[in-house]
Amino acid sequence: MYNKTAYEMGTNGCTIRELAAYGAARAQIVGEENVFNFTIGNPSLPAPREVTDTVRDILDNMDNLAIHSYTSATGDLAARKAIAKDLNNRFGTDITADELFLGCGASPELCAVFGALSMDGGEIIAIAPYFSEYEPFAQSAGCTLKVVAADVPNFQIRLDAVEAAITPNTVAIIINSPNNPSGVVYTRKTLEQLAELLNRKAKEYGHAIYIVADEPYRELAYDGVEVPFIPTIYKDTIVCYSYSKSLSLPGERIGYIYVPRQATDGPELYTAVAGAARGIGHICAPSLWQHVIARCAHLQPDLTEYDRNRKALYEGLRQAGYEVAKPDGAFYMFVKAPGGDSMAFCEKAKGKDLLVVPGEGFGCPGWFRLCYCVSYEKILRSLEVFRALV
Repeated sequence: MYNKTAYEMGTNGCTIRELAAYGAARAQIVGEENVFNFTIGNPSLPAPREVTDTVRDILDNMDNLAIHSYTSATGDLAARKAIAKDLNNRFGTDITADELFLGCGASPELCAVFGALSMDGGEIIAIAPYFSEYEPFAQSAGCTLKVVAADVPNFQIRLDAVEAAITPNTVAIIINSPNNPSGVVYTRKTLEQLAELLNRKAKEYGHAIYIVADEPYRELAYDGVEVPFIPTIYKDTIVCYSYSKSLSLPGERIGYIYVPRQATDGPELYTAVAGAARGIGHICAPSLWQHVIARCAHLQPDLTEYDRNRKALYEGLRQAGYEVAKPDGAFYMFVKAPGGDSMAFCEKAKGKDLLVVPGEGFGCPGWFRLCYCVSYEKILRSLEVFRALV
């Protein structure tokens, strides 16, 4: 006996990770330098020196039992205070530690938030292109994920389509900006218009419709592009944040959920998030990394190398004749497949050891995703292969 829904989720694996594993296997055969693996968003920059120094200092000078002991489920108070201080300094807010819940990265945080919002028939709206794991997250929480088609080629938000998708059962809309897979940043105007729409529909249906802001890439933005802090635009916003990308710590699993006290049912919702996290096995975030974040929450990434890769790949692909959505953030690029069939293109590219991710898994067929957190030299060498595939 087993859960058939869980079996199906286990059977339908993550295409991105499968391709990444294929690339690693190919590298053992033909050499790593001969595989152009643009599949997985694993930061290619080391963690900031301050993070490494902080880890060493904690291990050398802090009581060993304190380092590795449980914290409260909500998280170490010093870490939550440090995060609140950093957010307040940058966004002019008045966030307190009691509005923050420390989690093991954005994915389990999203699961906890979806669980907190779950109700019979509850619907969560996602904007294509979207991170493919949203569907199993929502499904596991007992929610239905409804997808709004992409705003091609600008990749902002089709507000008319969002309005058509909202029903009395809509509990939330998930916003991911800078976006995975497109790298596009939703503008302040787009978000203000979305907030106006959600306020109007919430009033019509007599209940809050939350924005769930999935923000692991918030600090990865280029050319001075603004990444608005959505709670300052729409009060019913819940933020799920991870330090995986900003501090290059994807394997350490540390982040936070921000549930504003001024949000509709804010204190009760915070408690529901804690309860939902408990229900999926949350005990506490890794204690060592909570102590690190208590000292390093203010650090910002150096984006020089990512930006150089972004510009070289974007200009190289455009010169080769590809249509590319201009990425203003994250480290992804979304490209229209020549001929319009992204699955066929990705298979053809695979034959040349060029690994890219088809857009079908992101709800956007006909496009494919590139992750440019690779070496600059590999970016330049890959352009010859891309040109041959046009």
